[in-house]
Amino acid sequence: MIYVGNNMFTNLINKVVVISLLLIFCVGLSAEDSEQAPRATVDEKEMQFWDMPLLEEAFIDTAPIKLNDDLEPGKLGIDGGDKAPILQLAKELSENKHGKYDSLLISYKGKLLFESYYNRGRIDLPHFQFSATKGYTSLMLARAMQLGYVKMADLHKPLVDLFKDLDTSTLANGTEQITLHHLLSMSSGLRYSDEQLETFRGDREKYSGTAEVQAFLEATQPVTKESQIFKYQASDPLLVMHFLNSVLPGSAKEFVEQEFFNQMNITDFTWRLDPKQMPIADSGVDLTSRDMLKIGQMLANKGKWQNKQFLSEDYLSLTFSPITKATETWHPENFFYGYLWYQTNMTLNNKKYDINLAWGAGGNRIIVVNELDLVIVITGHDIEDVIFDQVKKYIIPAFSKKH
Repeated sequence: MIYVGNNMFTNLINKVVVISLLLIFCVGLSAEDSEQAPRATVDEKEMQFWDMPLLEEAFIDTAPIKLNDDLEPGKLGIDGGDKAPILQLAKELSENKHGKYDSLLISYKGKLLFESYYNRGRIDLPHFQFSATKGYTSLMLARAMQLGYVKMADLHKPLVDLFKDLDTSTLANGTEQITLHHLLSMSSGLRYSDEQLETFRGDREKYSGTAEVQAFLEATQPVTKESQIFKYQASDPLLVMHFLNSVLPGSAKEFVEQEFFNQMNITDFTWRLDPKQMPIADSGVDLTSRDMLKIGQMLANKGKWQNKQFLSEDYLSLTFSPITKATETWHPENFFYGYLWYQTNMTLNNKKYDINLAWGAGGNRIIVVNELDLVIVITGHDIEDVIFDQVKKYIIPAFSKKH
């Protein structure tokens, strides 16, 4: 209650109080308005990503709002996490101190606690994923296995026996040793010259469908046990998608849309197609940050979505196993590879945390820390892509203090 006095001084004080309360109320309205994350304009939705204007200021929200996307919101610091380091990182991201990133979202114990957008980030605009697409390709196989179209035993059958239309008489020596397990762990042993790869990429009309499978298995150098070691390359996930396309009752395109994304209420996405209308498995997916988070939550819940087993749990246990060492020069020292997903770990307060992630160029990641039920989503367009160091420095410790 505001007391109204009789003398001039009291009246002046009362006026100041009233004005102060009005200002607080107005600020409150502004804060309420600021809870609306930046959305793409009609023009921006038609633009190429690189032509989009940068946000005038970053959007940072420690109490995200509920939308019609099946995400349950919460409040950072109340429902979990230490606010101070997260806000410090958000401030540094808004100043591009760690590179050019477009969004950072954090989910803890099934609740979206933090949502932020920078630079070209928009809440409703699907962001390119680049090689994180490989991880989604693996999840399509996990979904097909859950529905019974693929068996665990198929993972170790010779690839040449899984494709019925191949001319096996012209295949390179040793290709009969390749299995889905090898493809998924990037250890197929397939090897090509730069000129061959340029030919494959340059004539997509010719090298698509069965012709692409045939070319991959014909043109390779001989496959040996010595060559079946980790090598990060496009041919392996592309062949995985070809396999899926061959065993599903419809097409892989229909399966991706109807049996995966639509089932998760993900309708605003892009998965680019080859000339035969098959999803391109090594790069080509665009997803919103919130939809990336939903996928991460489902994985943190061992493949369950809305209380139903959505992905094969047996398959996921292999997907998130350190099957082989990631050995490219740009891979961090302690990174391993499962089934088209990365694995690493970190130790805090004498406790080891396993970390699984899909990783695409520019900083695009879904990061799952199972022991904490923590999911971190990042989108970006940074060349150096060093944001994972900040994840380990700021985010994971902010949620591990009570564990």
